[in-house]
Amino acid sequence: MLGLNLSFCVKRWVTPGLWAPLVQGMGVDGVQFSFDLVDPLWPGPLLDRLATDVRRTAAAEGVQVHSAFIGLAHYTHCQLLHPDAGVRDAAEHWLRAAYRFAAQAGIPGVGGPLGAIAARPDGTEADAIPQADYDDLIRRLHRLAAAAAAEGLATLYIEPTPLRREWPWTPAQAERMAHDLAGSAVPWHWCLDWGHGTVAPLYGPGAGMEPWLAALGPATGLLHIQQTDGQADRHWDFTVPGIVDPAAAAAQLRAHGLAGCPVFLEAFHPFEQPDAAVLDGITRSVALLRPHFA
Repeated sequence: MLGLNLSFCVKRWVTPGLWAPLVQGMGVDGVQFSFDLVDPLWPGPLLDRLATDVRRTAAAEGVQVHSAFIGLAHYTHCQLLHPDAGVRDAAEHWLRAAYRFAAQAGIPGVGGPLGAIAARPDGTEADAIPQADYDDLIRRLHRLAAAAAAEGLATLYIEPTPLRREWPWTPAQAERMAHDLAGSAVPWHWCLDWGHGTVAPLYGPGAGMEPWLAALGPATGLLHIQQTDGQADRHWDFTVPGIVDPAAAAAQLRAHGLAGCPVFLEAFHPFEQPDAAVLDGITRSVALLRPHFA
């Protein structure tokens, strides 16, 4: 499955009446909704109407909404790892609201990065988050899985990020977390991002997706693909030169038994970029990716 994360629609094609017919003609198999398009803490009656609009318009246009991800706006907060427990509670409340909206909109899964601990005053970064923070995170994830089950969701996703203050940022950490989340009310699967595992300043020269796929392959629920230079998490579309070769990426997935795993192009564009240029970049990128991802 080749899909589109609706990140490219943010502040542009912001309603289902705009984005659904747009992506329907791009040759993708489905989309991933972004909570940059809807804040799940907006007033209840408004959310009810918007969720109904997503469900009905997507169905009318023949667009499958595979899952929903938290988006950039919520990601900018420290979320479930904020140093203030009250803020962690608020982040947990936000995710419960996101699950409720997704269920109303007919979206079966929700995911994204989990959070970040605060930076140290001297700027040094540890190799692991404190044990107490990790234990609290696991407890919250089990509670969130129960909340997702109550809403009727089928799957939740964790997206590792290439930051030492977020969790998990290594395959070993992810394997440990998978063990500690076993038996949750709704299964937690992994979303691996081609621009995250390839960040050389963190993982070293030759950084790539192989360690992640080898460690987490069977538990991988979906993948994000983007073009990048390996120096940061770029989220370029494929009209920009970079280190990600779609053919090689597809072959790597096949080698790990993930040929049928959903792959979503997740590209972010400057808000100042002309809308026509964004559309051109996304359309050309889909055409480039399409031969490699069934």
